[in-house]
Amino acid sequence: MTFLFLFLPSVLAASLVAGKNYRNHLLFAASLLFYAWGEGGYTLLLLLSIVISFLLGRRMEKCSGNQKKLLLGLGISCNLLPLFVFKYLHFTLIELAPLFFSDLSQSWQLAHIHLPAGISFFTFQAISYLIDVYRRVAPAEQSLLNCGLYIAMFPQLIAGPIVRYHDIARQLQRRIVTLPGFASGAERFVFGLAKKVLLADPLGVKADQIYALPLHELSTGNAWLAAVCFSLQIYYDFSGYSDMAIGLGKLFGFHLPENFNYPYISRSMREFWRRWHISLSTWLRDYLYIPLGGSRKGSHRTLLNLLIVFLFCGLWHGANWTFILWGLWHGVFLALERVVPLRQRGWWGASLGWVYTTLVVLLGWVLFRSPSIAAAWEYLRVMAGGMGLSHKPFLSLFAGDSLLVTELLIALLLAFPIYPGLRGVAQQLLQWRDTVSVNTGIAVGRVGLFVLLVYLVLISLAAQAYHPFLYFQF
Repeated sequence: MTFLFLFLPSVLAASLVAGKNYRNHLLFAASLLFYAWGEGGYTLLLLLSIVISFLLGRRMEKCSGNQKKLLLGLGISCNLLPLFVFKYLHFTLIELAPLFFSDLSQSWQLAHIHLPAGISFFTFQAISYLIDVYRRVAPAEQSLLNCGLYIAMFPQLIAGPIVRYHDIARQLQRRIVTLPGFASGAERFVFGLAKKVLLADPLGVKADQIYALPLHELSTGNAWLAAVCFSLQIYYDFSGYSDMAIGLGKLFGFHLPENFNYPYISRSMREFWRRWHISLSTWLRDYLYIPLGGSRKGSHRTLLNLLIVFLFCGLWHGANWTFILWGLWHGVFLALERVVPLRQRGWWGASLGWVYTTLVVLLGWVLFRSPSIAAAWEYLRVMAGGMGLSHKPFLSLFAGDSLLVTELLIALLLAFPIYPGLRGVAQQLLQWRDTVSVNTGIAVGRVGLFVLLVYLVLISLAAQAYHPFLYFQF
C-alpha cells in the first residue's frame, strides 16, 4: 500500500517535474530509497557493487591483453564475494567441515546471516556490465549515475528481469515517455499485480496448508493438488513481478526485456527454458554455456556443459541440496533431449511432449519447494501412492471450496495464451471493420478490465495478510 499510494505516485510526479536533465538523478535516488526501505545498511553493499563495477569498467576499456582479463576477473570476484558470504558461506562450512573435522563443533555454526534482497539479481547485472565492456559489446559508462541506475533501478532491482547493459545503455542516455507507452505500462503493471494478488497468493496459501500437514495425514490427491498449486503459484508470482517491472519501466520510458512466455505450454524441456525466466536462461547461455564451449566441442562436452550450467542454475537459486538437485534434474532432461530428440509430429506427438514436459517440471517443483531431499523423497512417495493413499475421489478435495476451484480454473486457463489470442481477434476485427464503434468497444473493454482488476486487487490487498514475492529470497 505504501508503494502503490505514496512511493510510486510521488516518484512519477517528481519525474515529470525533473525533466530530461534530472530524471536519472531522481530515479537513482528513488531506487536507493526503495532498497534502503527494506534493507537499511545493506544499501552500502549495493553502492559498493556500483562503484567497483563503474571504476573497473572505465579502466578495462583503456586496457588490453592480460591486464584487461585481470581486471575482468577482479570485477567478477568482487561482485561474487559478497554473494558467496551472504548466501553460501554457511552452507559451505556446514557441508565441508565434516570432511576435515570429525567433531563438528558449534564454532562452525554461524549465526543466521540475513540475505540482502535481490542480491543475486543485481550481482548478475553488475557482472553483465563488466563482461559487455570487456567484449566491447557496449562502451564503458562514463557516468557513475547512469551506471548506478542500470544496476539499481527499482522496478527490476529485487527480482529481475536481469537486464543486459548493452540492451539498455542507449535508454539511459535518451528515452521518450509517451502517453500510449505510459498507458501500456500502467496496464501491464496492473496485470502483473493481479497475477500476484489474485492468483499466486491464494494458491500459495492452499499449497502451504497442504505442505504443512504431517505425512500420515497427507493423501495422494492432496499431495498432487499442492504440487499443482505451487507450480501455478511460483509462475504467477514470478511472472507477475516481471510484468510489474516491465510496466513500471514503461512508465519511465524504459523497455525492459520479456521474462516469461507461457512456459507451461512447452512441449520439451528445451522449449520450457526458452519460455521460463528468459533473462536468466539467456544470461547463463551467453555468459557461461558459450564460454564453456557450448555445443562446439563435441557431443560429450555439450552434455557436460549443460549439466554444469544447470548445476550453477540450481545453486544460483539457493544454498540447499534441493536447489542443486533441482538444477541437475532439469540439466539431465535437457541432456537426454540432446541424445534422443523428441518427435512431435501431429497433435498426438505434441500432446505427449506437453504431458512429458509438464510432469518433469511439476516433479521438479516438488524438489524445489521441499526443505530437504528426504522431505522431497517422502512427498514424492505420497504422490506415487506409496503411503497416505486416500480412497476419496480426487474431486472431493474441492468440496465446499468453490473459491479454490474458481482460482485454480482461472489460473490453469490463463497459463495458456488466452489474452494474446483475444487481442489478436480484436486486431483482426479492426482489419475487417475499422469503425468508430468497433474501436470504442475494444477500448471500453480494455478499460473495463483494467478498472475491474484494480478494484479486485485493492480489496484483496486490504483484506489479506502480507505475502512477499517468492523470489525476494534469491
